[in-house]
Amino acid sequence: MLAKNVEVSFDDSILRIKIKGDIDHHSAKRTREIIDLSIIDKKPLIIILDLSCVDFMDSSGLGLILGRYTIACDIGAKLVLYKPTRRIRKILELAGIERIMEIEGDGDNEAC
Repeated sequence: MLAKNVEVSFDDSILRIKIKGDIDHHSAKRTREIIDLSIIDKKPLIIILDLSCVDFMDSSGLGLILGRYTIACDIGAKLVLYKPTRRIRKILELAGIERIMEIEGDGDNEAC
């Protein structure tokens, strides 16, 4: 199952998922399917959701993140949000995401 806006890699019990572009109503379903199948297949201990190349995110993106957090908790894995841009970090902070999961780094200088 491939999508041009999602890159998945797995190494040493760490599942890395890099999302590029927008996370909105139109892209969230396919992105969610790819992530969920990867989690089921690999059974990681750590899931790193790389947001450094996400340009826009609406409530569908927040739903995607919270749903993957629930799945991570169910399988005993840790979900880390990695390098969100300033714009995306602001959305995450307004939603209170940093109170329940770790947010690492700053993605504003990433080349996408």
